[in-house]
This record gives sequence, structure tokens and C-alpha cells, in this order.
Amino acid sequence: MNVIDLRSDTITHPTDEMRRAMAEAEVGDDVYGEDPSINLLEQRAADLLGKEAGLLTASGTMSNLVAALTYCHRGDEIIMGDQAHMFWNESAGVSALAGAQVRLVPNDEQGRIDPQDLSAAIRPRGNVHMPPTTLVCLENTHNRCSGAALTPQDTRRVADIAHEAGASVHMDGARIFNAAVALEVPPSELVKDVDDISFCLSKALSCPVGSVLCGTDEFIGEARRWRKMIGGGMRQAGVLASAGLVALDTMIDRLADDHANARRLAQGLANIEGINVDPDSIQTNIVIFEIDPSVGSAPEVLAALAAAGVKVTPSRTQTLRMVTHRQVGGAEVEEALSRVAEVVADLRKANAP
Repeated sequence: MNVIDLRSDTITHPTDEMRRAMAEAEVGDDVYGEDPSINLLEQRAADLLGKEAGLLTASGTMSNLVAALTYCHRGDEIIMGDQAHMFWNESAGVSALAGAQVRLVPNDEQGRIDPQDLSAAIRPRGNVHMPPTTLVCLENTHNRCSGAALTPQDTRRVADIAHEAGASVHMDGARIFNAAVALEVPPSELVKDVDDISFCLSKALSCPVGSVLCGTDEFIGEARRWRKMIGGGMRQAGVLASAGLVALDTMIDRLADDHANARRLAQGLANIEGINVDPDSIQTNIVIFEIDPSVGSAPEVLAALAAAGVKVTPSRTQTLRMVTHRQVGGAEVEEALSRVAEVVADLRKANAP
């Protein structure tokens, strides 16, 4: 039985073109600023996103942490949505290492933060009883909100409030190019109102490793020091950067295929009794669906799907997540739906009163 892996777009392997570029990469010592492939990737990424400079890091988590370290002093406060990846999936790094307190405001189903909630949550500087709000974090696309994409207007409304209060705005844009393709706008338009943006090369863009943090020259200069401090200074990492250059040239436009496959997946899941999902809510490549109690618990379904050769991940208490990517085509989507339907029918029968 062939395994259909829908756990994440992080499981993608580099393309043949990436492997050739990696083998032939021109390299140098990046800590000295002498790796030409990294320098080229960082500037190309910054130009693509309308920022002044870029910084290659090992992961999206490292980029997000470095941003927080750059903006925040110990005892400051960071505001983010209550479904933020930085809160749920990054080991409390901003608290443990940046010494910043996290304050959560609600995300709606589209991953948005209500501007009124943000205004009420921001705390002013100068009150000795309160931590000052120095950073507001957004996420686009939003992982835990079925890959929903923030529009430029969504981002601007939040950024205007944060900036008026003297806080900076960081965008966790791990899948920002998915958002750009889905909304049919340039990626620079999506991030023009934020102070910095991080995006992942190692997710839907199919690179083996890497993230790029982009912002002003001053911000990136300070971020580079923090990257070094947490062990992120790399040497001949142009081998990795060369794959990123290929990704920026060849992997962005094809994300539309992943989105189409995700919609097909959601439509098929919606037709299976015992699964609840709204296909119209799927904008990009993430499909989160609810398991009806008549089928069983989410862990039971997860295990049964794994036994049937379909790998997925848990999301919330009674939900599972599927992510489409370059290594899952239309045929794999149809086969996955067939196996899910069979598994769910068997579980419903076994758990019937």
C-alpha cells in the first residue's frame, strides 16, 4: 500500500533542480558575510517582499524568535492571536529566551484579530504596574485557521493601531506566498504595513531547510546579532540558499495546484457522513475537519487512517488536519478520499450503539 502523507507541506523533498543547484552552489563563510549564494537569496527575498534586507535562518521558529529578541526587552509584552503558531507550536521561545510576556486576543475563523480587541489589549509605556506592549504578531496564512489568508486591508487595520501605540508589527508569514497566490496580489502588498516578515522555504516551496526574515537594514543588522547569539550563525550555507533561490524562481506559481487539491479534498470530505468541513472556507493548502462523535475520537480516527496508509495530524480536540503539497497530486487526493470514506464507515459501524 502506498502511503499518502498529508501531515504537512514540510515533508516535501527538494526538486532535481534544487539538488543540482545545491551541488554546484558558490559558497563562502556567511558569518563573515562572504557567502555569495546567501547574500543573493537574502536580497532577492527582501526585494520580493518590498523590504530593505533579509536574513537566512534555520527555520521559521528561529526567524520568529529572532524578531522577538530584536524588538523586545525582558518584561515587555507581545500581543498575538489566541491561535497563533508562535503561541502553540514554538516551545514558548519568546517567553523563555526573550523574557517577554505573551498576551492573547481572539482570532476569528479567518485568522483575523479584531482591531477593537487589539486596542483594548495594548498597554501603554510608562506605567510601572504594567508591561509595555512592544510587539504585535500576525500570521499569514493562518495555520490553525485552515490556512486562511489575511488581506492587505486586514493587516493594515491591525498595523495602524499597533504603530499608533508605538508597537512594532511582526508577520509570521511562513506561507505568505500561498496567501499571495490565493488572493492574487503581490506578496509585497500583503506585508507593506508590517515592520518585518518571516517566510519558510522548507514548507510549500519544497526546500530542505530554511526561512528568511526580511525588514529594514537596521532591523536586520540587529537581528543578525541575535541569530548569532542563539547559535544560528552558519558558514557555507549557500548550499541551502541555492535551493531557496530555485524555489523563489519556480515554486511560487505552482502553489495554485496545491490550493485546488485542498479544495477537492475538502469537497470530498464534506460528502463523507461523520466528517464536518466547509469547503468554501478553504483558501489555500490546509484543510481542518471535525470528526463527529458517532465516528469516534480524533485519536481513533488518526490511528485508523494511519493503518490505511493516510497520514494526517491532529489539530484540536476533535479535529484533524490535512495539508496538500507538491508530492500529492489529484490521483493521491482521490485515493485518500476513498480510504477516508472506508475508515470512517467502518468506525461508525463499530461504534454504533
